[in-house]
Amino acid sequence: MSLVTRCPSCGTTFRVHSAQLALRGGRVRCGKCASVFDGVSALIEEDAPPPAADPEPSPQLALFDANPHVGAAAPTGTTGSAPEPEFLRVAPPPRGRLAWALGALAAFVALAFQVLLDYRTEVAVLVPETRAPLAAVCAALGCTLHLPRRPDLMSIESSDLESDNRRERVIVLHAVIHNRAPFAQDYPALELTLTDERDQPVLRRVLAPADYLRETTGAAGAAGIAPGAETALRLHFDTGGLRAVGYRLYLFYP
Repeated sequence: MSLVTRCPSCGTTFRVHSAQLALRGGRVRCGKCASVFDGVSALIEEDAPPPAADPEPSPQLALFDANPHVGAAAPTGTTGSAPEPEFLRVAPPPRGRLAWALGALAAFVALAFQVLLDYRTEVAVLVPETRAPLAAVCAALGCTLHLPRRPDLMSIESSDLESDNRRERVIVLHAVIHNRAPFAQDYPALELTLTDERDQPVLRRVLAPADYLRETTGAAGAAGIAPGAETALRLHFDTGGLRAVGYRLYLFYP
């Protein structure tokens, strides 16, 4: 039996058969505005006043199904079961959409990896378990995983400069470096400046961690200074005969 149903979105009417509506539980898609609606509840009397929009032939009404390959529909004007016509099939998502989704996912993964590399030191501090994998990745990529370098949490607790009684022109620097951070930090570089009576510099030396640690501890200090720990330094300098009565000592990270 031929029936008439009306799209509630655009008002277009369509002729359908009860067998068509029964195949998908009454769910249909408007061929004009592509809205999905219940074709059974939208049935109207054939002698009802015509809608504002011109009636469309029944082939413009597609049966709606989330899986377009299941079931079959009878085309308009027939009864019983028949292969679903091409115009009633819901087209699968275009391949370009899947390719775009995969490309977006790959870009997101690449961005996350770049951010992880840029902030590898901070990540290793927040999640100590990641230090070993990050170090392995850096070794493969040719980068370096440093310990944190926060000069505001590193200080020189005490220092003293004295002459070496056994050797002329040699002075001895004593200093204590304190790591106030709750995590291990890299050893800082030190800048020692000797001054004369007018507080003018007469000698300046910059010491990398490798310079003062080998003389003090005999190690390179790769493990850094432990959280809340202190390191005592004892360094010898040859002044070359320059007269110095004062000094300034700073720490910094290059």
